[in-house]
Amino acid sequence: MLFEAPGVFLQKTNHGGGSLFLRGLTGQQTLLLVDGIRLNNATFRSGPNQYLNTLDPAWLYRIEILESGGSAEYGSDAIGGVVNVMTHPLQYAAQTTFQPEAAIKWMSGAMESSAQAALTGSGKRWAVRAGGAYRQFGDLVAGQGLGRQSPNGYDQWSVEAKALFQLNSQVSIIAAYQDLQQQDVPVYHKVQLENFAYNSFDPQRRQLMYTRLQADFTNKWWRKIEWTASRQYSYEVRKSQKNGNPVQVTETDKTLTHGLQINVLSKFREYWDMTTGLEWYGDAVRSDKVEWNENTDMLTLKRGLYPDRSTMQSWAAYNLHTFSWKRLNLTAGMRYNGFRIYVPDENIGTAVVTPSALVGNLGVSWACTPGLRVYANTATAFRAPNVDDLGTLGIVDFRYELPNYQLQPEKSHTIEAGIKVNTRHFKAGLSAYHMRLYDLIGRIRTDDSLQGYPVYRKENITEAYVRGLEAQFKWQCNKQLLFAGHGTYTFGQNTSAAEPLRRIPPFNGRVYLQYALRPLLGLRAETVFASDQRRLAKGDVDDNRIADDGTPGWYIFNLAASYQYRFYSLNAEFHNMLNKAYRTHGSGVDGIGRSMWIRLAVHF
Repeated sequence: MLFEAPGVFLQKTNHGGGSLFLRGLTGQQTLLLVDGIRLNNATFRSGPNQYLNTLDPAWLYRIEILESGGSAEYGSDAIGGVVNVMTHPLQYAAQTTFQPEAAIKWMSGAMESSAQAALTGSGKRWAVRAGGAYRQFGDLVAGQGLGRQSPNGYDQWSVEAKALFQLNSQVSIIAAYQDLQQQDVPVYHKVQLENFAYNSFDPQRRQLMYTRLQADFTNKWWRKIEWTASRQYSYEVRKSQKNGNPVQVTETDKTLTHGLQINVLSKFREYWDMTTGLEWYGDAVRSDKVEWNENTDMLTLKRGLYPDRSTMQSWAAYNLHTFSWKRLNLTAGMRYNGFRIYVPDENIGTAVVTPSALVGNLGVSWACTPGLRVYANTATAFRAPNVDDLGTLGIVDFRYELPNYQLQPEKSHTIEAGIKVNTRHFKAGLSAYHMRLYDLIGRIRTDDSLQGYPVYRKENITEAYVRGLEAQFKWQCNKQLLFAGHGTYTFGQNTSAAEPLRRIPPFNGRVYLQYALRPLLGLRAETVFASDQRRLAKGDVDDNRIADDGTPGWYIFNLAASYQYRFYSLNAEFHNMLNKAYRTHGSGVDGIGRSMWIRLAVHF
């Protein structure tokens, strides 16, 4: 879904991990939310990570994407942008009703077999939803003779529950629970390129519980008040063993996150809205490493990837305004964020780091005509160093990292302008942006090597910029036929090192033609493409997932169909019809070859 969205690029290290890029940035520099609650925690890594994959597709109702400028509203990590994954909403009903649903999905090449089911009930003052899913993923099968990429498959199960109750005419409460676990998720490129007998996440689990109280009033100062309390638990076990080495390594990281949020919506005039908020998050990290020698049967307990019992707390206050008057819209906001990061280490010593940041945004848009609008905005953003930055010690991707307690927040300043066309049959948009990046945390390669890996140390060493163009259009040719597409160009430069910025996506996009005989039948033909990426940073060249001469360009053709009859819906896609061999830039696996999937769903 995200890879088909304008402005989004997706990297896949393995079948169990896809990391999105917004404005050329990923990992810690993009913020992931679930129902407005931070998914990012103190151990999020700087490069591509797999944590987006801890959200089951069965939970998804809507995804909102904000590129750049999200720090004033959402805080740290929103330099590249914000992705808010929203789960199924609940609604009251005049009469008590229960609606069961179920779906099964099958993919050729034994790449996926999955099943999911849910039950939604509602009444005059209540609504509930509960469901679960089980998914069995097989090895990815690449195109043009590359064949099966093994090991890549894994199993996944998830459960969800959500309840809505109306306490009185003004106040309602929402309670939700999510739990997802993945078993034996292989890291494919480590086995193929780094002489591992096995290297996997086994298991990986994430749990989220939250309670949200919502109150509506008539007072202009507090038209709506929302309180949210959340508890999130991330459990990650990494198991590995090198070929010819009797030592089996088990690394365990546990991160417990508590959060409190208060939002107050004020409405002073019909044209003036204000949102004021307070926010607190606290992360507690447990980390350890166990080595077992098969020959001697000896267990050795060592320091984990992170210092055990590290903590990270953040608190913030923000104020946002929206003015809508005739053809003019204005937005403005400001946030202050403070942090306390505690990192104890027996060998290096204990550090307490207390960074802070003040950021803001200002935007204006003007409706030149009813169907034509121009806009411009400017925003500052930041990312506070987390426990992963300050305390990582060990093998990460293709390198060995050393900790550094002197890191400062990363910062950015973005200027953007664009035009939007919106008529009855045609919609289009064109935007250009320039983002300056300051105090970026980069890795300095030392002269040492450990366990066969080059040793790196993180420093605030980099100033850089990212600029780009994004274009999209939709032309409703007639009631049944839609022609649409989008393209994204990104250019990044590390000005400190006088080289390209790392992991910048190539020019990429999608064009499709869609036929809909509503509401029964839908057909879609599309091409997804990316140009080659030969502009490589030194870090890209060192990354064994990227060839020394870069990533070749590619394009694939897909055909999709959907059919709906009464309670039943059938969706199918024929993917990569020409069986092209391709790889999205920076990925550890090749793209899927000629294949198909079918999904049958029943909604009563």
